[in-house]
Amino acid sequence: MTTPDDDRFSPNAATRAKAALKRDPWDLPDVSGLVVGVLGGTGDQGRGLAYRLARAGQKVIIGSRAAERAQTAAGELGLGIEGEENAVCARRSDVVIVAVPWEGHAKTLQALREELAGKLVIDCVNPLGFDRKGAYALKPEEGSAAEQAAALLPESRVTAAFHHLSAVLLQDPETEQIDTDVMVLGESRADTDLVQALAARIPGMRGVFAGRLRNAHQVESLVANLISVNRRYKAHAGLRITDV
Repeated sequence: MTTPDDDRFSPNAATRAKAALKRDPWDLPDVSGLVVGVLGGTGDQGRGLAYRLARAGQKVIIGSRAAERAQTAAGELGLGIEGEENAVCARRSDVVIVAVPWEGHAKTLQALREELAGKLVIDCVNPLGFDRKGAYALKPEEGSAAEQAAALLPESRVTAAFHHLSAVLLQDPETEQIDTDVMVLGESRADTDLVQALAARIPGMRGVFAGRLRNAHQVESLVANLISVNRRYKAHAGLRITDV
């Protein structure tokens, strides 16, 4: 039950709400001191994100089911990247990117629920199937990979981002900048601002708020279209959002 003097209806609350709406959407926080963990960091997408963020000056830890495998990948990438078993990676990180294969998504997160409690989690997993016609989107029971993560990690702050990046470009040391936008989804502006700021650490990249987690399915699904684009035009396509 609410009362007339409930804080949600107070003049101060209304003032704060108006101030939030007027705030410059590109006024993003400093994330340079955050430690970023990458679960699935030995796969192509995870390695690429780890490499780009470390190259931008971020402290990065790669996670894998086997610590030795993570340490080998970290040694190959250099840039001060460390490799740890998944649970240790999660515990040591401020922000954790989930870049595991879709088939192992739920199992991995279920096993790390305690280690990921209180953490900002960025899910970049794309549930896809493949057949003779090419790639196609899968629809998880929860609605999307990000919503599955949120259901499995009720004590974590789950966001979704980094879905549409070319692993080839991310890992290419000759590519100085990656000209693309990153669609960022989440329930808290403070959290999505952090993810946008993290994306902006990578030269050429920009994070753009794209809605709540309930809108993650179409963002994840769009990767199937990009795969078709890349195959037809032999490209490494990304996205740009116009007029913002």
